[in-house]
Amino acid sequence: MMQRWKWKNILFIGLILLGVPGISLFRSKYSLGLSEYEICSNRIVSDIRIVQLTDLHNSTFGDNNADLIALVQEQNPDLILITGDQLNSGEENTSIATDSISALCQIAPVYVSLGNHEVEYQQSYNTDIKALYEQAGATVLEREYVDTEVNGQQLRIGGIYGYCLPARYLETNEADPEECAFLSEFQDTDRYTVLLTHMPVCWLINDGINEWDIDCVFSGHVHGGEVILPFIGGMYAPDFGWFPGKLEGVYTSDDGTKNLVLSRGLGTTEVIPRFNNIPEIVVVDLM
Repeated sequence: MMQRWKWKNILFIGLILLGVPGISLFRSKYSLGLSEYEICSNRIVSDIRIVQLTDLHNSTFGDNNADLIALVQEQNPDLILITGDQLNSGEENTSIATDSISALCQIAPVYVSLGNHEVEYQQSYNTDIKALYEQAGATVLEREYVDTEVNGQQLRIGGIYGYCLPARYLETNEADPEECAFLSEFQDTDRYTVLLTHMPVCWLINDGINEWDIDCVFSGHVHGGEVILPFIGGMYAPDFGWFPGKLEGVYTSDDGTKNLVLSRGLGTTEVIPRFNNIPEIVVVDLM
């Protein structure tokens, strides 16, 4: 009797040890979560709600991404910002990316910046991804910006694919002169500035958040560290390396006036699957 009780408990514990990681892997691939932030600024005269999506990587949430689209629509956004990697550079299929953009454009104006997978896709398949996304209804910004008005608020919205090293790195020939020229022109305005840029490393590690005079930057790329460990944070992220810590949320400049919103994204192409890392829709209220 005692032996039977012992094996039942071992089996029960084994099922828990196997089941909990399995559930987390499943939820980290197929579930959807909301992260909501408020960013306050005396430069904002009228509230604006922004939904940010990033790093879809050809993932689907419901048929034709119906679950994703529905959850975005529930947020009633004024703007939808997509910060790159909607598709995978190694898969010829572009329809998941373009179909989701088309559906999102029925909810609110959609602005897109390119990620490394779009850039690599263009090189591999000789396809103009910017044109495809624009045909789907989005405004694609690559070293470009638009001046617009939302809810009576004057905005400048721009996009750039690149590391965006601060201009002081021009002295050591590390910064890209064309990137610096664009960002210098972009920040030269009285409008509230919103920048879409896929890669966050230079904003966080090389002090870009302090040195560029840009009010709010939206970024992705690092998938929250892919595997998120309790009390530790992400396990690995490109450009940041192993155990980079927390790689999600809102980061604020030293003077408290500028912000970077970093999303852990929706999908992945990494060999290591997302773990303890629910796909994320970011909602930001500019107030």
